[in-house]
This record gives sequence, C-alpha cells and structure tokens, in this order.
Amino acid sequence: MSIWVFIESADGAPASAGLEILTRARELGDVTAFYLGRSSDDVAGVLGEYGAKQVFVADAGDRLPAAPVAAAMAAKAEAEQPQLILFAQTYDSRDVAGRLAARLGAGVLSNANAVRLTDDGAETDHEVFGGTRIATAKLTGRPAIVIVRPKSYNAEAAGGAPAAVSALDLPELGATEAKVVESHVEEREGPQLSDARIVVSGGRGLGSAEAYEQLVGKLAGLLGAATGATRAIVDAGWVPYAMQVGQTGKTVKPDVYIALGISGAMQHLVGMKDSSTIIAVNKDPDAPIFSVADLGIVGDVQQVVPKLIEALESR
Repeated sequence: MSIWVFIESADGAPASAGLEILTRARELGDVTAFYLGRSSDDVAGVLGEYGAKQVFVADAGDRLPAAPVAAAMAAKAEAEQPQLILFAQTYDSRDVAGRLAARLGAGVLSNANAVRLTDDGAETDHEVFGGTRIATAKLTGRPAIVIVRPKSYNAEAAGGAPAAVSALDLPELGATEAKVVESHVEEREGPQLSDARIVVSGGRGLGSAEAYEQLVGKLAGLLGAATGATRAIVDAGWVPYAMQVGQTGKTVKPDVYIALGISGAMQHLVGMKDSSTIIAVNKDPDAPIFSVADLGIVGDVQQVVPKLIEALESR
C-alpha cells in the first residue's frame, strides 16, 4: 500500500506531530513523506529512521506554501494514486489538506485519533462529547485524506536507512498566490508545552493573572515543567493563546499533568485526559476534573499550592 505523509519543519527539523503520524504510516504500508522546509542530510536521516523510504522536499521560500504545495501534491496524486494521505492537525497542514482535497475532488476526515486502512479507503476514530464516546467514520476511494490530532500516536524511531530525497517542483499559480512579507518567532521560556514531560496548568479558579504567575509559574519553575492554561483565562487575557490546552488549543500527553483551579470543562479535558498521571487541586468536590484525576486535592489553590512550593524549596 502506498501511504503519503505530510510533515512540517520546526526549528529546521521534522516536527514531532509529523513524526507521530509517520510512525503510524509505516505500519500501514510503504511511506513517502512530503517535507515542508529545507532539505538536509539530517532531515533525510530522521525521516528515514521513522519509516519514510522517499522524501519530496517542498521549499516554498517566501511564498505562502499551501497553494503551490497542494497543487504539486495533487498532480503527483493523480498520477500515482496513493491509498492514504496523512496530515497532522496544525494550521499549515490543514490548509494544504483542504486545498489538496478540493483539487482532487476528495473528502477529508479531520480530528482523527486513529486511522486504519480498508479494502476501498480508510476508517478513522474520533472522540466526541469530551472523549466519552468514539465515533467511527469511513472514506472510500483513492486517496483518502485524513488529518490526525497530535499525540494520537507516539513518535517511535524504527532504525531505517536515510530516505531518498527529491525536490518537489512547486508550480507558479499567479494571482492566487501570496507571499510572506514578515514573520515573528514566538517567545519561548522553559520546556515546550507540546513535548514537556511535566505540565502545570491553571484555570479561572486561580482568581487573577498575578496569581497564575505566583502559583503556576513558580511551581512549574521548581519542577522544570511547561505551563498551560484553560481557554477561559486565555480569553480573559491572563496568558497568551500559545499556552491554551484543549480542543481549540494544544493537545498534551505528559507524564504528569497538574491542574490548578481548573473545573474540567469538556473542551479542556479533551486536550489533557490522556496524560499518564493527572493531579488536580480544586475547592469544588464535584468539579469534573476529578473524574479524570489520579490524585485529587479538594482545597483552595491559594492555600494548597503555596505549601507545595514551600516544601519543594526546602528540599
């Protein structure tokens, strides 16, 4: 079976979300990767190690990549008829996937947590109602285009040889194209939220942006953890959107997730419920967060967390 995987770059290397779906793809068939970024021996080595046999590099330069990349992939797909094309659920990947589907007249299944091949297409699982139910969907025909949620699979190297690399020729599309005239790099401090082993998140129960910094920020610093947040406090302007965990934010799967003053709305639970160990502090004993917590502390975060910080500082 011919499986294609679209992979973005992050800091000059294949992004972790792409390596996750590449890990799954190699279990389904022979994998060709389409890499959005600049070619290098390191990229060929990493993608080969995770299962890609062939890599087509799409270097868009200062062009907004979605339109020309989708056009180039559509031309190859019409000629080669892959059974399945996988994308990670990120902004650029979704943009390419939608444009590709429109060019091919194909359907798209998005927000998938699992993907399987069928005799005539693909089958996917999707969490609904905050992950309490699983819906199964099917696509027939070639290619089936599927967008997979981050952390649905673990990125695991297979020890493969470096992939063969070719350039993907991107067509000129005239008036439908756009150029990137300026870009800004997000400021980063500490471990990155998506890949951190420990995450400390705060919610509206903290009371203020100042309390978030004093409690979540300080505890995270002592634990070497990344900081996260609920949509409510992002919307309130306490913290930037890049820190939001949940259905419309980031999906995380750390070893330890500490939820401070978070009630546990479905939208938030979807983004963190698969963490290995969940610790929650909330003064409401009926808060939904306790339904997924491995350790729950019913108490005021303003009293519980300072004592925890004090204990850690005294070690």
